[in-house]
Amino acid sequence: MVEFVVLAVLMLIPLVYLVLMMARLQAGSYAVSQAAREAGRAFVTAPSGEAAPARAEAAARIAFLDHAMEDTGRLAVACDGSPCLRPDGRVETTASVRIPLPLVPAFARQVVPLAVPVTASHVSTVDRFRGLP
Repeated sequence: MVEFVVLAVLMLIPLVYLVLMMARLQAGSYAVSQAAREAGRAFVTAPSGEAAPARAEAAARIAFLDHAMEDTGRLAVACDGSPCLRPDGRVETTASVRIPLPLVPAFARQVVPLAVPVTASHVSTVDRFRGLP
């Protein structure tokens, strides 16, 4: 009975840590995927080129807030030409987040990375029949 309890605890603690970390990585994956997609949609549906970056940032911020990643979430927007909102123009949005590893001791910080970077990209196309801004 004692051996079973000791082995169960020794095997259960790493397993619980792994499950918690994998759940956090999955949440980060969902956050960046949603942020990139929604930021691209918000950007290409903006009424003007001046309002588009703010709309994309707001959409990404909401997606990061949904998954409690507002502090580490970042968004980058790239257009394939000028102006960005021309008909058939492509806008690539890239969202990234760093997922920190929980409970990493100070002596292991030199060997084990402290955060896992997760990124996602989405390419949105401006409507072909959109008027030039």
